[in-house]
Amino acid sequence: MQVFRLGDRDDGVAEGRRILAILGLLDNTDPSSGDLFDSAAETAIRAFQQRRGLTIDGVIGPESWRALQAARWRLGDRTLSHNATQQIVGDDVAELQRQLLEIGYNAGRADGHFGPSTAEALLSFQREQGLLADAICGPRTLRALRQIEARRVRGGAPQMLRDLMAVADAGPNLLGKRIVLDPGHGGEDRGVFCGTGDDAVSEADIVFDLATRLEGRLTALGVTTWLTRGRGVGPDDTARAKFANAQGADLVLSLHIDASPSPHANGVATYYYGAGDVSSSIGERFAGLVQREVVARTGMLDGRTHPKSWTMLLLTAMPTIRLELGYLSSPVDLPCLIDPTFRDRVAEGLLAAIQRLYLPRDLDPATGVLKLPAFAT
Repeated sequence: MQVFRLGDRDDGVAEGRRILAILGLLDNTDPSSGDLFDSAAETAIRAFQQRRGLTIDGVIGPESWRALQAARWRLGDRTLSHNATQQIVGDDVAELQRQLLEIGYNAGRADGHFGPSTAEALLSFQREQGLLADAICGPRTLRALRQIEARRVRGGAPQMLRDLMAVADAGPNLLGKRIVLDPGHGGEDRGVFCGTGDDAVSEADIVFDLATRLEGRLTALGVTTWLTRGRGVGPDDTARAKFANAQGADLVLSLHIDASPSPHANGVATYYYGAGDVSSSIGERFAGLVQREVVARTGMLDGRTHPKSWTMLLLTAMPTIRLELGYLSSPVDLPCLIDPTFRDRVAEGLLAAIQRLYLPRDLDPATGVLKLPAFAT
């Protein structure tokens, strides 16, 4: 899609302004600015991006446009059902998922995507309420949902408990686990750069090397692993998420490196799915383990963990995190990132974090000390 930024005039800008006005973020009453991306629209989209866990850049790009389109819908505006070829997406779907979760039905994560889990949960609800069991959310189903307010458990606790139980039931052994490693960028997209010509160092090459180091360690412990790309290709994040879902992976670990105009920016940060009051409880826990292990083993500046609704985090059905391993633009981080022994330490830290995710509390060691294959058998 076209990217809209300050100063642009377009019908797409007019649509974005209309949605921002509905959300109460923009005064859209001046007809002369109806299709203009002015400073008020930029301020509004920044507020929207912050609210939705997106990159706050004041630009309407593909992810912000997707989120704006989802925000148009309120539960009851349209009939909702599962479409295997083109999922219905919107805030109305997220509200339906939240309501089903609150009364004890496993609709999956309240991510606004009407997938198979939501359809199964809706079917179960309809059967128990004596409704036509067609997995279609229309007026009768909505009335039945509103009539059982007293049964609801607020705050997302049911889904959190399901997630925790799923990890506990998987057991502490890594043998048989299924993990997708996602080295960012690839192909013609080299990500961020440092240097020129033969001396150039690229994000794509560093994270691919790190992914293969971790892949070898996981495979040695009996983990089935996949890479979302090879050296010469760079699928978009939607295709990567679709690939991970098709494998039925238990976890996804996406690897990236950052850059900044300021040479003072440095350190490591980890991201998990979260938007508003909805987040991945296991993703948050996994992100915390990865962040602490990497910081402890490398001495990098701790940029902490953060919720985001980026495409890879949003569209994957399993817990997914994104590691931003330092800044190529930093004179502090750069010597580490290009050092193979540093990447070995990071791979060891990532391996330890994955193992710790599955360990019961009484067997979970202190950060930075676990060495595998201590729990391989």
